[in-house]
Amino acid sequence: MAQVLIREVESEVIDRLKERARRNHRSLEAELRHILVEAAGKSNAEFLAEILEIRKHFEGRRFPSDSTDLIREDRDQ
Repeated sequence: MAQVLIREVESEVIDRLKERARRNHRSLEAELRHILVEAAGKSNAEFLAEILEIRKHFEGRRFPSDSTDLIREDRDQ
């Protein structure tokens, strides 16, 4: 396996990453590894195929531009 060194990362970014790692019950190193694997995991073609599949699911459906009625309907249930 290869190793990577990233220099000059802002301390605020590191703090946010540490917090994210804590929430996910991982070490900072494990969280960074997870992020890199996820980022490198799908090619543009795979993302496009996934998007097209989602669009197919909603094909022909119309959605109101104002969601107020939907929120009220959901709230009243």
